[in-house]
Amino acid sequence: MPDARKIPATVITGFLGAGKTTLIRHLIENAAGRRIALIVNEFGDVGIDGEMLKACGNEDCCDDDIIELANGCICCTVAEDFIPTMEKLLERENPPEYIVIETSGLALPQPLVRAFNWPEIKTRVTVDAVVTLVDAAALALGRVTQNEAQIQAVRQADDMLDHETPLGELFEDQVNCADLIIMNKTDLIADETASQIENEIKDQMRGGTSIIRAAHGKLPPEILIGIEARAEDDGRLSNHESASGEHHHDHDDFTSFAVDPGEIPDHKLFTRNLKPVLAEHGILRLKGFAAVTGKPMRLVIQAVGPRIDAYFDREWKNGEKRQTALVVIGEARLDKDAITAAILAAGG
Repeated sequence: MPDARKIPATVITGFLGAGKTTLIRHLIENAAGRRIALIVNEFGDVGIDGEMLKACGNEDCCDDDIIELANGCICCTVAEDFIPTMEKLLERENPPEYIVIETSGLALPQPLVRAFNWPEIKTRVTVDAVVTLVDAAALALGRVTQNEAQIQAVRQADDMLDHETPLGELFEDQVNCADLIIMNKTDLIADETASQIENEIKDQMRGGTSIIRAAHGKLPPEILIGIEARAEDDGRLSNHESASGEHHHDHDDFTSFAVDPGEIPDHKLFTRNLKPVLAEHGILRLKGFAAVTGKPMRLVIQAVGPRIDAYFDREWKNGEKRQTALVVIGEARLDKDAITAAILAAGG
């Protein structure tokens, strides 16, 4: 039976570009009057996802219900950021009925789940479920992300290296921690391929975990919430924690930085010029928004591997500074100076 005293919280995790923000946007747009608070853990210097979700157009989706934690990985800043944020939510005069937490694409979900056992929140909130999104289109190509092949090729060429990449280990941990796995982007692959991927994932996930298919993150809210897993009670560990007995991790293998190329004269030319930059430098993810000359609306830019999506999401607000803010995410070996120069040059 559900504990009526506790507010249920869903942790949504998944690799870069798997579709977490799209899934949450659809959830908020179909909240049907539920008071949902959203905590977004943005990996990078500029909060992007929160801004996009504030444009969802739902009157129930107000600014106070969307909280961004941009000071680093949420599972590494539990005491400094996550617990105080949860306390503020719970102490509001009109607390949320439901909490959704979007982790960064590089986060281990296990330490975050254990944070719900902290005395400050243990009696007031429960982890309804850990929901992990996987990119079925990338997995169909044998990758966990769209341009993992370039990283894999370098490692496979050297027999002295461990061929198990940090990306692969992180993917396994996100799958193994899930109560529900969503195979997103199945509209981009054949049914036979989707079935094969589904069987492979089933070999990695814990007993009792469900797996479903989706396209564009469009799922009824009833599928995502109300699972009642009480995940904080079962002591889930990551692969590293299980092997070492230690409950910690770091992100030394990854880096992120912000680039401001200024107002963009021609957005089509800019996105076209970005493609070779992504490929040449092995960028895992590029995301953000841009001000386009002569356009009253803000341009959202999302890039995963070689794929770039760009669309206008809303008009610039009165008094709001028109600006371009892009976050680049990749492995620590990224050449920040060269990438910054290339992005600046892409604007023409």
